[in-house]
Amino acid sequence: MAVYAISGAATGIGAAIAGQLQQRGDRVISIDLRDADICADLATDEGCQQAIEGVRALAAQGLDGIIPCAGLGPSVKSPSLIARVNYFGATTLVEGLADVLVDGGVVAMIASNSAAMVQSSPYTEALIAGDEQTACELADAADPYSAYAGSKLALCGWMRRQCPELARRNIRINAVAPGIVATPLTDSVMSDPDLGQAMKDFAASVPLGKVAQPQQIADVVLFLLSTGASYMSGSVLFVDGGYDAVLRPDAI
Repeated sequence: MAVYAISGAATGIGAAIAGQLQQRGDRVISIDLRDADICADLATDEGCQQAIEGVRALAAQGLDGIIPCAGLGPSVKSPSLIARVNYFGATTLVEGLADVLVDGGVVAMIASNSAAMVQSSPYTEALIAGDEQTACELADAADPYSAYAGSKLALCGWMRRQCPELARRNIRINAVAPGIVATPLTDSVMSDPDLGQAMKDFAASVPLGKVAQPQQIADVVLFLLSTGASYMSGSVLFVDGGYDAVLRPDAI
């Protein structure tokens, strides 16, 4: 029986991943604001430490994997919260638990295909540098979509920077980059008066002609956790129904 720690495990993609792991007999240590083994707010330093300490207490024999899935979308009215949860909440969790990972452990980050829609900026640079105050100030000065997409771009950059050191410990780290998925987060954006129409247009333009279900993203995450991906590390897998191919046809 493998043991995995998952943040954002109560709903959406996180719940789908947790459900698949539990169905196959693995143990899941869930982290979320409510309805979880560890109830903690990853938007705060205190919440992050509470989550880390809680997982350590419940995983005395070590972790086989970490999946930081908690995230906020661009409908959040305070963009700095996006930076705090999507980037710092995720990276702090991994950094705080990396030494608990067993030999051959795996980290699966949850990015977004929107990461490829923005460029590196002072905001993303501040995130990767760990300058939370500056990053949050820049997020609040930007529009929520840029704060969201930038947080995911920085998360991918951080993931790739961790790859060599973790690989020396026989730990793999990769990311999935979902497109539009039927989750409560997406529902909140769809109903937003400013962002809703753009999100609906986005959904209508997906080449495969439909919005993904959380289970479809979970399938790819479980592949990354499996021995089938044993030679993969530092990779970002787009799971977006072909949207990135339309947006960036010449990108590799």
